Amino acid sequence: MSKGSTSAFLLFLLARLIGLLPWSALRALGDAMARFWRRRNARESRVAMRGLELAYPELPADARAALHEAALKSTGRQTFETLRIWTRPATDSLSMLDEGPGVALFDAALASGRGLIVAAPHHGNWELLNRWLASRTPLAILYAPPESPTVDAFLRRVRESQGDDGRVEQVRAEGIGIRQLFKRLQAGGVVGILPDQQPKQGDGVWAPFFGVPALTMTLIGRLAERTRAEVLYAWCERQGNGPRFTLHVEPAPPGIASSDALISASALNAGIEALVRRAPAQYQWTYKRWSQQPEGSPLGNPYWPDCY
Repeated sequence: MSKGSTSAFLLFLLARLIGLLPWSALRALGDAMARFWRRRNARESRVAMRGLELAYPELPADARAALHEAALKSTGRQTFETLRIWTRPATDSLSMLDEGPGVALFDAALASGRGLIVAAPHHGNWELLNRWLASRTPLAILYAPPESPTVDAFLRRVRESQGDDGRVEQVRAEGIGIRQLFKRLQAGGVVGILPDQQPKQGDGVWAPFFGVPALTMTLIGRLAERTRAEVLYAWCERQGNGPRFTLHVEPAPPGIASSDALISASALNAGIEALVRRAPAQYQWTYKRWSQQPEGSPLGNPYWPDCY
């Protein structure tokens, strides 16, 4: 066993031990981490506040502060929820999930045989969504591998082998991986993509997100246009203090399969923004979504230097 594999195995054991804690303990750990971020003005806290300032400039300071606190708490809770989801049988995770009426859209898309792209923003608990998707169909998930080989090995272990019987294939966000996605969709398969990550320069276009230019992937639009696959948004929304979640599935906005990259990307972001506005505290505001800006933008990098 390589050093990276050994370290990944030890990480998995630690995650499994934490995942055995009662739900109330996991929630308390998440809340404690959020308090630590706020009191120490940690990077996570600063990044989240800057994102909320960009997305909700009209909010009074006290309302934004309340949303900031709720968002950090949601992120903290999701961190520890995910350790449980990753390391317990799929049946344990799925028992916490209530299916909304949009599941009928998912079933119809599967039955059509045209191929299905599931756009899963960093909203709610996307790892629980992976569990649900894998319980319904084999699928490929596009991901950008982390720089650490140990973390990469750990993520592959928990996402591919825990209770899903190998039904989840992780595909690297690179040339050969993209070709795999095209082939899978052309054969009527299912692909899951996190649509709100900044792509590499040259792989995206500038499209509005909460009224601010955001470098946005064009991949979903290209896949949808060339394969005629259906695009659905899906996310698992936390209800109250848990452990209950509601699964939402909705159609993508018109224009997402446009041959015009800007029209497609704008539709993609509009759909994400609409669902985030329904439960803004459950979005991952700790990600620097707007760190890249068009040349000459007065914003520059709005996170620099305070959020580094």
